[in-house]
Amino acid sequence: MTTGTCRAAIGAIGGALPASGAWAVLAASAGAVLGPVAVHAQDMALPTIKVEAEATSDVGPDVGYVAINTTTGSKTDTPVELVPQSVSVVTEQEMIDRNPQELEQTLGYTAGVTASIWGLDGRFDQFLIRGFDIGTYGIFRDGLSQKSIGFSGFKIEPYGTQRVEVLRGAAGVLYGENDPGGMINVITKRPSFTPFREAFASYGSFDTVEAGFDVGGPLGSGGSLAYRLTGLWRDGQTQYENSQNDRFFIAPALTWAPSEATSLTILTNWQRDRLSPAVFLPVAGEDYPESLGPLPSGFADELPDFDHFDADVGSIGYQFAHDFEEGWSVRQNLRYSRQSTDYAELYFNGMANATTMDFVAFSVDQTAEIFNLDNQVQKDFTIAGTDHRLLLGADYNRYSSDGTQGYQDGYLIPVADPSYDFPVAPPPIYQDGKQIVAQYGLYLQDQAKVGDSLHLTLGMRQAWSENSFDDRLSADGDTSQRNSAFLLNAGAVYEFANGLVPYASYAEGFTANVGTTFEGQVFEPTRGTQYEVGVKYRPASFEGFFTAALYDMTRTNVLTMDPEHPDFAVQTGEIESRGLELEGSFDLVGGLSTQASYTYTNAEITSSNDGDEGNRPPLVPEHQASIWGNYRFAGGALDGVSLGAGLRYIGQTWGDSANTRSVPGYTVADAALRYQFGRMEAAVNVTNLFDKSYYATCYPGGGCTPGDARQVTAQLTVDF
Repeated sequence: MTTGTCRAAIGAIGGALPASGAWAVLAASAGAVLGPVAVHAQDMALPTIKVEAEATSDVGPDVGYVAINTTTGSKTDTPVELVPQSVSVVTEQEMIDRNPQELEQTLGYTAGVTASIWGLDGRFDQFLIRGFDIGTYGIFRDGLSQKSIGFSGFKIEPYGTQRVEVLRGAAGVLYGENDPGGMINVITKRPSFTPFREAFASYGSFDTVEAGFDVGGPLGSGGSLAYRLTGLWRDGQTQYENSQNDRFFIAPALTWAPSEATSLTILTNWQRDRLSPAVFLPVAGEDYPESLGPLPSGFADELPDFDHFDADVGSIGYQFAHDFEEGWSVRQNLRYSRQSTDYAELYFNGMANATTMDFVAFSVDQTAEIFNLDNQVQKDFTIAGTDHRLLLGADYNRYSSDGTQGYQDGYLIPVADPSYDFPVAPPPIYQDGKQIVAQYGLYLQDQAKVGDSLHLTLGMRQAWSENSFDDRLSADGDTSQRNSAFLLNAGAVYEFANGLVPYASYAEGFTANVGTTFEGQVFEPTRGTQYEVGVKYRPASFEGFFTAALYDMTRTNVLTMDPEHPDFAVQTGEIESRGLELEGSFDLVGGLSTQASYTYTNAEITSSNDGDEGNRPPLVPEHQASIWGNYRFAGGALDGVSLGAGLRYIGQTWGDSANTRSVPGYTVADAALRYQFGRMEAAVNVTNLFDKSYYATCYPGGGCTPGDARQVTAQLTVDF
């Protein structure tokens, strides 16, 4: 859900917010307030995946870097090349090789995705897709929404993940309210009927110690029950002194499959995080006179004692599927999630004067809950020689947040002699309330195969949303609002015998807006439309998958300032994003696996009353590129050794929509070395290999936040 940067929109969710550029950075980084293809038989030199005896499915596990099927683009088990939109899959093997510590690192080599847009931030997983800042709003888990609610981000532990899929472009027909840029679908590790047991221990930069295990297999002798238990413990810091990077994660899972036609998988997890927020600090020559010099490292590399981000997160849910005779099948996916958040931060709020920094004490005490339910009925049938796969669905999502927020400015620190050595009192409460958002919809999709080569997709959705806020500090009490939207998508794919698959599609999406105009008219949803053409290629001679896509995306009904009433908003804003994406992955017989991408994004604010029409939206690089390769030696003196290396380039961006603060582009390198001997494997992974110093983003008057420093992790894993 999008909220306006105006008093009208903000008032609808519980009182006016403090007015400052730094607050805009803090709020923006929080995300929305609520806001049949066979596997080739070549004998590839690949390491053993723990559940290799089971067939690769639409949710993994995967052998190598090349995925075969996906459900994210269609909610049905469909080959990736037959989805008429761009879909990327980060497989389990790629994650093993790169060993990402955060979800943001998992997607660092994916086309169209800009990760870690707010730098080192323990609070949230945050991304851009196709030039649109989805924040944490476009994150799904197992096909169900897991969006940020206020400052509760429901962070995802990569070790509990089996694969990550990215659907680029609008997906409103299948998934309801979501940013038109796209979505990220994280697939949780599932139980296996093949026994496996793994444990690991690691030590890394910033005194980070980690240990974990992943075990599973059949239960009992009946052959119908399987389990999985995944756990992780971490104690450490980040690149800042006095920081926290601690986590406890446990995820039990159980599958009951009494027959080939029926399965029920129960997925649960509990996660306890003790982390640190992002850091913005002023830069000499930009935010204060250059003659004063840079801030001393003892201050810039340390966090105040006041700062912490404590989150306790849990979820429980199930996925049920049953196939009937004559092509009928039903599926039901359900999950309940809850996060308790205790967050406090002393953050830079701009310069009080030329030589003095102003800091704000900010706090959050919040409980957030999400309930998701998605019911699906599928019918496969043939009419007049045309094969159809018809999907009818009904879904319901309820998000709630209940808690307080505190704010107190006026903590002054001189640039010449900065120190956090002073007491910080709990800030006074300025917001106390409960917000509930309920979204429900009906959707219909038909996937038709005409002849041997032409595949057509047509879908539609009717969506409704309701929003209410109980403001315990306002005499006005409750406020409520309702929105609705009708959405369409259409696509065509043509399969050539040589593996080339051109496609074209049209898709729509929407996000609800909270608030009213000056005249009291409820805001309409922001709409997103996308036209996309491209070609996909799956060669027959080796394991590989390549895509090229051109897209034209427009977001309309964007909130912008009311020129006659500046404290309110009107819906005349518009943003366009056009671009090119190239992506390829392959696994060669000799042991080389590679993932590479290039992204060109031409994004522009095409209509606005805020003085930024014609400008580039913030955080959006025009160019970005990446390549990762991993080579596994087989036989000889280096048998068991694998070497990995990668480069990631992010181009220049702007820190604000006015395009007054430029953020230089940067290139960082990653590397990996692994050695497998018997049932054990030793590994060293390095991100930002050459310790490149760069800024993730900056904000006028709000300083800059640095990117991730070099991180080295040494790990020993044993299968037992």
